[in-house]
Amino acid sequence: MELGFIGLGKMGMNMVVRLQRDGHRVVVYDRTPDLIKQAESQGCVGASSIADLVAKLSPPRAVWIMVPSGAPTEETVRAVAALLQAGDIIVDGGNTNFHDDVRRAAELKSRGIHYIDAGTSGGVWGLKFGYCLMIGGEEAPVNHLAPVFQTLAPEHGWARVGGHGAGHYVKMVHNGIEYSMMQGYAEGFELMSKSDYSLDLAQVAELWMHGSVVRSWLLELAAGALKEDPRLEKLKGYVQDSGEGRWMVEDALEKAVPVPTLTAALFTRFRSRQEESFAEKMLAALRNAFGGHAVRR
Repeated sequence: MELGFIGLGKMGMNMVVRLQRDGHRVVVYDRTPDLIKQAESQGCVGASSIADLVAKLSPPRAVWIMVPSGAPTEETVRAVAALLQAGDIIVDGGNTNFHDDVRRAAELKSRGIHYIDAGTSGGVWGLKFGYCLMIGGEEAPVNHLAPVFQTLAPEHGWARVGGHGAGHYVKMVHNGIEYSMMQGYAEGFELMSKSDYSLDLAQVAELWMHGSVVRSWLLELAAGALKEDPRLEKLKGYVQDSGEGRWMVEDALEKAVPVPTLTAALFTRFRSRQEESFAEKMLAALRNAFGGHAVRR
């Protein structure tokens, strides 16, 4: 099958390589020329611009966009849509807010252009193991691109989960659960790191991978990280977030659904970015004020 692909970052490059290896014709574009050359060395067809990419595709065209969420995705969708015709397809595989999907789909439908939102999970390991794809959109264009989804995903690893926005909605919840799981592991391993038993944390993580109810791929990754750096001394405890956790909390507030575990995990990430916390200084000041408790200057 033929596919245009825009965005050759950490995930995008591996995705086009996986597609090309399975016999698809992949036309690629990225703002970084060296990445286009890298994809060409893997058998992909390079394009010098978005217009050149569209020109190298045959109708009905399908263009997969894999760029950072927010303004970059919005601008790219508009640029691609301006060059497409009725019957063509745009796929957004990034981490987009599902509300934006619904709006975009309606705007593009008025011109006869199909829109698919593809929640994509698998990270940098997707080239080897495949990507879990959570697809939202109308049935016909999704079915048309089934060969692409089948190549990118492992067996049983992709599904149309609903209409426009459903794919990114499910991916949002997926990432919220991911936040919570990661936080659980982080807190447990911190406690063990301060125990009196001089535990080999990499050994414990590996042990839990065999028969334990807490085994998972995340735990396997934790074991690998701890083998390489047993005390994680090479890392700074600064944890970024990509937006989905915030959107999930907002959606939960709107629906009055309690998500305390995710909320705590998200706020812990915010705290990780502060060199010093004003709130904690306030706590120290208040304890000193009402009880004369010692403070550190």
